[in-house]
Amino acid sequence: MKLIKAEIIAIGDELLYGQILDTNSHWISQELDLRGVKVIRKTTVGDNRADILQAFSEAEERADLILITGGLGPTQDDLTKPLLAEYFGCPIVEFPEAVAAVTEFFKKRGREITPLNILQGHLPACCTYVPNPMGTAPGMWFSKKGTYWMSMPGVPYEMKKLMQDFVLPKLSKIFDLPVIYHKVIKTVGIGESWLADLIKDWENALPQHIRLAYLPSPGHVKLRLTGFGTDQKTLEKEVDIEIQKVLPQINKYVYGFNEETLETAIAKLLKNAGKTLALAESCTGGYISHLVTTVAGSSNYFQGSIVPYHNQFKNEILGVSQETLDEYGAVSEQTVREMAEGVRKLFHSDFGLSSSGIAGPDGGTEEKPVGTVWIACSGEGILKTKKLQLTQDRLLNIQLTGVAILNLLRRCILNIEE
Repeated sequence: MKLIKAEIIAIGDELLYGQILDTNSHWISQELDLRGVKVIRKTTVGDNRADILQAFSEAEERADLILITGGLGPTQDDLTKPLLAEYFGCPIVEFPEAVAAVTEFFKKRGREITPLNILQGHLPACCTYVPNPMGTAPGMWFSKKGTYWMSMPGVPYEMKKLMQDFVLPKLSKIFDLPVIYHKVIKTVGIGESWLADLIKDWENALPQHIRLAYLPSPGHVKLRLTGFGTDQKTLEKEVDIEIQKVLPQINKYVYGFNEETLETAIAKLLKNAGKTLALAESCTGGYISHLVTTVAGSSNYFQGSIVPYHNQFKNEILGVSQETLDEYGAVSEQTVREMAEGVRKLFHSDFGLSSSGIAGPDGGTEEKPVGTVWIACSGEGILKTKKLQLTQDRLLNIQLTGVAILNLLRRCILNIEE
């Protein structure tokens, strides 16, 4: 079976200047990967005639499928459409159905259409017109010597609509695609190199048609297993067999699979146990509360939170003793223990979590440098603490603390030791 290769070309000066993040290429890559099409290159090119034409020429040499985003507006700096016409050697002509669609688009919104807008319905004569129900710039489909091209608007929701309605269904009709199956194991509380060392024997014994990829992110490591074959159900069964082999080695670090997040995993654990949660956040400033409440239905288990940034309120609201604060300071194991117990009692919850630390970039001392964070989890008969030594980056420290404290709660609920 031939490997189908794709190239993505994102057009626009704003992408090169960093004014807009190219999320389109990322999304397209994921969708193509799911269908067994390999993206071999992503190219970002500015609004320059010579550069765009060169990108077209080079892509044609490499790829079976070329997907272009951006540069389809009605103004003079939008070059994609005229350059596609030039590249394919055909004139731009009026497509009556495209003009009608643009006209109707403006009419439905009670806006007057201008001559410039009408030109959105003028397309290269050699393209197939692809309607864009979400905007005014149509998609354009070309084929040349066995290579297929699709030009789409750079607006993400317009591009996605054209991909979902036209491009993706068309792939299976024009290409003989392999079956590819992915399953992702989500882990937390273990670094990539330690995890790799732990499962190296299992990894080395994987069948040749099943591959493993490590996908680290702050506080997490995802293990993506990818199976290649001709039958979806067979691949799913084979991948699941391999997962069952490795789980006993890593189970205490695994919180979910595929799209599950740590927040949704925590939600499931709390709901299944019929338990509730409250938070006392100092250095994280409400970030953990934000994570918890991103999950729909969090009101079923989340009682509330407090952000006692100043010691006065740790003492007056949470009941942290003045003696503890004076002797050990706000960033200490003793203080977060009392904060976690205090917030649990304050909100009548089953579990209380607390954080206190030096997020940075200043405020550190020789004894407690920037990145020093203490976290705690209090429950009935449970009191666990953990010291974190993080980075010099404030936002990253907050993010890492959020992951660590939710993992601490997970361990408390499941009674998992370090």
